[in-house]
Amino acid sequence: MCSRILVLLVTCESINTTLMHSLNTENRNIFVIESLEEMSGMGEVWSQLGSLMASIMFVYAMYEQFFPRHLRINATKYTQKFTGFFYPYIQISFSEFSGERLKRSEAYTAIRTYLSANSSQRVRRLKAEEVKDSQNPLILSMEDNEEITDEFQGVQLWWSASYKVQKTQSFSFYPTSEEKRFLTLTFHKRYRDLVTVSYIQHVLKQGRDIALQNRTLKLYTNNPSKDWSGYKQTKWSHVNFEHPSTFQTLAMDPKKKEEILNDLDRFKTGKEYYAKVGKAWKRGYLLYGPPGTGKSSMIAAMANYMNYDVYDLELTAVKENTELRKLLIETSSKSIIVIEDIDCSIDLTGQRKKKKEKEKEKDEDEEPKNPVKKAEEEENKGSKVTLSGLLNFIDGIWSACGGERIIIFTTNFVDKLDSALIRRGRMDKHIEMSYCGYEAFKVMAKNYLGVDSHSLFPTIEKLLGETNMPPADVAENLMPKSIVEDSEICLKSLIESLEEVKKKAEEEAEKKAKEDEEARLKEENEKEELGKEEKVEANGKSGEEVKENGTVH
Repeated sequence: MCSRILVLLVTCESINTTLMHSLNTENRNIFVIESLEEMSGMGEVWSQLGSLMASIMFVYAMYEQFFPRHLRINATKYTQKFTGFFYPYIQISFSEFSGERLKRSEAYTAIRTYLSANSSQRVRRLKAEEVKDSQNPLILSMEDNEEITDEFQGVQLWWSASYKVQKTQSFSFYPTSEEKRFLTLTFHKRYRDLVTVSYIQHVLKQGRDIALQNRTLKLYTNNPSKDWSGYKQTKWSHVNFEHPSTFQTLAMDPKKKEEILNDLDRFKTGKEYYAKVGKAWKRGYLLYGPPGTGKSSMIAAMANYMNYDVYDLELTAVKENTELRKLLIETSSKSIIVIEDIDCSIDLTGQRKKKKEKEKEKDEDEEPKNPVKKAEEEENKGSKVTLSGLLNFIDGIWSACGGERIIIFTTNFVDKLDSALIRRGRMDKHIEMSYCGYEAFKVMAKNYLGVDSHSLFPTIEKLLGETNMPPADVAENLMPKSIVEDSEICLKSLIESLEEVKKKAEEEAEKKAKEDEEARLKEENEKEELGKEEKVEANGKSGEEVKENGTVH
């Protein structure tokens, strides 16, 4: 003990050199003796404190071992009431699991995400966890028994991560961990209303928004109804949505593109507005135009811009209207429901009804069939989804189940669709995906070739104004086919293709004009021949009338 004290004194002596040199030998000896006495006194204090702590731990162990449980509960309750008069802080705990601990608490997950994104940089000990379906493969969160400080509207709050070991003797088919983890929020009692009303809602909202931004988008397709039952069978199956299309790469007139972006922004932030006007929070888009004009790329760009999942609904796999409603219920919010080529999916016109009536009359004339065989035939029949069922799916009562959904129809022939299906209120915005124009070409030239201007651009502009070429064909010509092809070769290839399309269009126009002229001449000849026949017939009748009267002129 004395040797340690001497080492400590030597260290102090090296730090305070000036002070020690100013003392004479006698004073230095007195200083050493006084220091030894002080350190000896501190050692006695620590020894007494250690004995006191050991006594307390012994008494507490006896208390936990021999006092009845109900007495300990009452003692804890009254102790907390007593300390509440002197301890001004309130604590709120959020457990990791809810209910029977079979399901992870959404509040716990949202709070952990919020703390990881906003406050984990101030924690020294972090815990890395792998998260599925997230753009970030690892999420860093604070380790157990760590504490971080947060601030909200000028008020300081403290978050801590803790766990409690719980041993249970009960048997369960779903074994759980013995460690019960939870997050604890501590704040001053004067801010109770601010925390419980505003702060917790702020944390949950921020945590969910961060999780949505970090998630991996999904592309869903509906399964046949015969696969809906059984272990782990679902109505929708999915893969990761990794389509690279964005509005920056989309070949479209900039003004039209900006109009669509503004419409999407208004929809995304319009929750309160839709509730105010009494409408379901959804919006319909009709994309129509010739093949190859970028309708599918537009859908992918919308999904990437809005950060929404995509549900590709195949109507031919849906047997009846009831199944259609069940599929709608299973879709999540923040999603895009797509029906591509709706004019080709199923027959939604009145002719289908007549066809059904004819089949019904035919069945009535035939003899009754075996019930098993009849059931198999019914199973093999096509979709029974009606226009009424599809309209209810889009704009009926069931469409209000959930919010923040976009419904998109695509078609090559908009005239074939029933007017009730595409009216405003169902398909709120009609977007024509037309042939490639000059402004769209410049976007594609920038994306594919990295050029903003070229001496061949005026020629291309003139040809694009005279021909109809889909953006897909323009992109194929602009894409280099080998490493030796440069931008000029690709632009010349596009010019050749445009000239071929123009020549072909002119030939078809001449051929059509010639056919129309021949049809006109043929019609005129037929009319002339018909006029001659009528004249001859009229002359013959007048001659017969003269003979009957017996008079010859």
